[in-house]
Amino acid sequence: MSIHDLKTIADRVDTAKVYPLAKRTDLHAIGDDIWLKREDQQDVFSFKIRGAANRISKLTDAEKNRGVVCASAGNHAQGVAFAASDAGIKSTIFMPVTTPDIKTQAVRRLGGETRLVGDSYDAAYDAARDFSAQTGAAFIHAFDDPDVIAGQGSVAKEILQQNPNPAAIYIGVGGGGLLAGIGAYLHVHSPDTKMIAVEPEGAATLKTSLEAGKPTTLDVVDGFADGVAVKRIGETTFALAKQITPKSVLVSNDEICAAVKIIFEKTRTVVEPAGALALAGLLKDENRAGGDCIAIVSGANVNFDRIGHMVERAELGAGEEILFSATLPEKPGSFLKFCEALGNHAVSEFNYRYADQKTAHVLVGIKIKTPEQGAKVMDNVRAAGMEVTDMSHNRLAKEHLRHMVGGTSSARGEEHIYSFEFPERPGALRDFLTALDNRWNISLFHYRNHGASSGQVLCGFQTPKNNKAELRASLQSTGFTLRDETNNPAYQMFLKA
Repeated sequence: MSIHDLKTIADRVDTAKVYPLAKRTDLHAIGDDIWLKREDQQDVFSFKIRGAANRISKLTDAEKNRGVVCASAGNHAQGVAFAASDAGIKSTIFMPVTTPDIKTQAVRRLGGETRLVGDSYDAAYDAARDFSAQTGAAFIHAFDDPDVIAGQGSVAKEILQQNPNPAAIYIGVGGGGLLAGIGAYLHVHSPDTKMIAVEPEGAATLKTSLEAGKPTTLDVVDGFADGVAVKRIGETTFALAKQITPKSVLVSNDEICAAVKIIFEKTRTVVEPAGALALAGLLKDENRAGGDCIAIVSGANVNFDRIGHMVERAELGAGEEILFSATLPEKPGSFLKFCEALGNHAVSEFNYRYADQKTAHVLVGIKIKTPEQGAKVMDNVRAAGMEVTDMSHNRLAKEHLRHMVGGTSSARGEEHIYSFEFPERPGALRDFLTALDNRWNISLFHYRNHGASSGQVLCGFQTPKNNKAELRASLQSTGFTLRDETNNPAYQMFLKA
């Protein structure tokens, strides 16, 4: 039977060899018929050990002698290193140069030899494939392999042993291995259980591919939830996903952070963004099935320096904070009048920026309990005669403005604002600055990294009039992902001269 047949994969799940390397993880109730399948409890802190253990158990003696190789930005790498070491097999792990030290060190500790290549998973993947062809080492794919898929499917088998009749299971999707394995097993053994695929808004490879009818490569991938930041779903996983036809939910980064906060509050565990993805989708789903709904907590390999950023965004994602800008008259008593309009709400931040002799701009965050409270505060500020703009969903305001200091621009000519994203590796900022054309005067610059694989820059360029097209062509030639922010209301209200 074909490996694209759901029954074939389900049968492979039943015979998958994942124990004792993998643990039988808890099904943790957090209230209101919501359960967490705690794959963060694995020794490698993610479900990836299941697929790696099963795939490596299938190797012949000849293959074992030649060793194994894989490409991964973290979780799969640790699974392969652990399973290979347990079997006495040499493992070579290709990882992007941008991989955080916590993950490379974990792979080495588990017995894997790391090789850092390129700025992306794709570059590491190509290098690993070349290594496999040259040495004969068995390539262990992170998701597009039937034995890996079957290993991941053991999550579903455990769930049905723990809860025989779940109404729905929410599954975070990157390459699709977890979805394919769980989906195939449920299709055969619990067909009434709904399967809901959850993806980040900026990395919706499954949704895009289903709409296109074939695996489709995304032009740009948001790397915030790096465990699922995949440009293209697998061929085998997509063939299986098409038969499963799961419902799809897309979530924002803020909603992911809110789910991270909830998991911490319920379990005292800090999970990685991809690990909270499924719960974010469950909480967002307005048409949630009645009965027990289970979210897969897929992993907890998070860098310490990312935690602050997730905390910062969690309250916005949960609707417990609003961020807004206001224009105040530059005269005595304005600040007091503004603060009185805020009422008794706790202020999370307050940024002031002088505009001119008549006005000043403030960027304010306040704590709220309901969206109605936030709307009431902004109405109160407007009633006090001040202009207000909600910035809670403005990416520029959240990523940059709330962290910036200084005054408005006094640049002559035209000012154009661009945000950039580039791979975060040693020398990355220097390379970015070197790539910029020195014809353009820089009027604003704000760089921020929060432990992710990519750095964020907001940059203003002063140009003579009517030079916008030439500037954009010059910036595009750098090869960095960019976005024109000149018409962003956050810039127009808060930074523009």
